[in-house]
Parts: sequence; structure tokens; C-alpha cells
Amino acid sequence: MVAVHAATLDARRQASIARVEATLAALFDARPAASPRLEAAMRHGLLGGGKRLRPLLVYLAGRALGADDAALDAPAAAVELIHAYSLIHDDLPAMDDDAMRRGQPTVHRAFDEATAILAGDALQALAFELIAADDHPRLGAMIRALAGASGRNGMVAGQALDMAAVGQPADAAALATMHAHKTGALIEASVRLGGLAAVDENDPRLEALERYARAIGLAFQVHDDVLDVIGDSTTLGKITGADAVRHKPTYPGLLGLDAARGKARALIDDAIAALAPLGEPAAPLADLAHYIIERDH
Repeated sequence: MVAVHAATLDARRQASIARVEATLAALFDARPAASPRLEAAMRHGLLGGGKRLRPLLVYLAGRALGADDAALDAPAAAVELIHAYSLIHDDLPAMDDDAMRRGQPTVHRAFDEATAILAGDALQALAFELIAADDHPRLGAMIRALAGASGRNGMVAGQALDMAAVGQPADAAALATMHAHKTGALIEASVRLGGLAAVDENDPRLEALERYARAIGLAFQVHDDVLDVIGDSTTLGKITGADAVRHKPTYPGLLGLDAARGKARALIDDAIAALAPLGEPAAPLADLAHYIIERDH
């Protein structure tokens, strides 16, 4: 597999971000707002920046299997809507009680707690409204993938495990299980949605994509834990050191900083190995894997 030049990868990344940003912005222009305050809170939590990693995975996975971008716009936007809702709720006083997200006040700080809860609820519903409106032959499989990754056996379960782990002894296996649900499930759903835009559910390349996604999902979280120790709050767009203050288990805390970095690199090697059956079309996914542990935010 030949690596894509960094400038080429960045150009593709920016083009994908522009597509999903346009799709997301259009959702608010399609009809008048019943509640302008709710609409403003939704915009604040959704359109205020971010890496857009999950939509990018939808685009890159779909392209690797032959889908065109128009077929990927709705699922890419849907996963970002789910991600944005989860961040709004994670930041709430009853959860992580964060004051800053993506370099701006969190939604409950910019508005109020009740409005933040409702904004998250509305973004979640909008994700399914958007994906269900797309007339696709594998629509049912797409909805199942997104719902399964978002709910009681996916992201929400991960948040519950995360909250239960605060101040408790933990080991690396328990931490990996928690992150596989909280972060990894939606990352896996992103590549599956992209793949389903191109191929049937029984295509073996989907399993290769999901092995890739499992590895980068955990690598992403390990590197996030590292950045919480060594990162800069201004660059990250959120306050660093919060995990230690809350006595949350992290990979640097369990393994040490150097070993945590080594684990992230090993996971990226696993991810790239998983892409072998896809050949050259998967090269941008390999480069994205490297970006995940090289980023500074």
C-alpha cells in the first residue's frame, strides 16, 4: 500500500469536511425553527468546529469500496450529529461538568442545562431523520449500524462504564472495554456506514474495515489520554488535566506515558495491517491512522 502524501491527505480531508459542513448547515436552513433558542444551542454544539473524524471515516471507507460522495453525505452528517449530541451530554454537570469544548463555552454554559439536554436530544433525533430520509437499498442495515453504536450496547453504555469507573481501581482490560463502547462503537459505525453505501452486508471487506476501526478507535482514545497529560488547553480547545482531577482511569495513569504512546503506535500498526485486503484504495485510511496519533488536538 503506497502512502498518500500528507498534503494530498489534508486536501482530501478538507474537501470532506467542507461537504459534511454544508450538509449539516443545510439542515437548519431547510425549515423555520420552532424554538429559536433550541436551534441556536444545536448550532452551537454542532457547527462550532471539531476534527470531523467520524464523517471523514465515512467518506474514506466508502470511497475505498467504490461509493460516490453524494451517497456518503447523509451517513457522514448523521454520525457527526450523534457525536455532537454525545459531547453536549458528556459535558453536562451531571456527567463531566466541562466548561469548554472546541475552544468555546460548552452548551450548558453558553445557554443553560435544560436547553443543553434538549439540544442533544434533538440532534440525536435529527441524525435518524436524516439517514432515514435517504432512499438507499441498504437503509435498514445503516439504521441498525448507527442505532446499535449509539445506544445501550454502544456509546451510551461506554459513558455509563466511564462514570462508574471514576475513583475506582481499574486495569487495562476494563479501560479498553469502556473505550470500545464509548469511543470505538461510533468509529466502527462510521466505517460500516461508508462501506454499506457501496457494498452488501456480507462483503468481507466490511470486516476488514471494522478491524481497522476497532484499532484506530482505541488508538484515538489512548492518544487523547496522552494529550490530556501533555497537551495545551488552547490547542486542544478544552481544559487539560481534567481526567486526573476527576480520578478517572487513563492509559498514561495505568501504563505510564511512554508505554501508552507505544500502545497507540502498536494499535495503528494493527489498523494498517487490517487494510491489506482493500489494496491501494485504502491508502487514505492508512494515512488517517497515522494522523490519529500524530495530532496535537
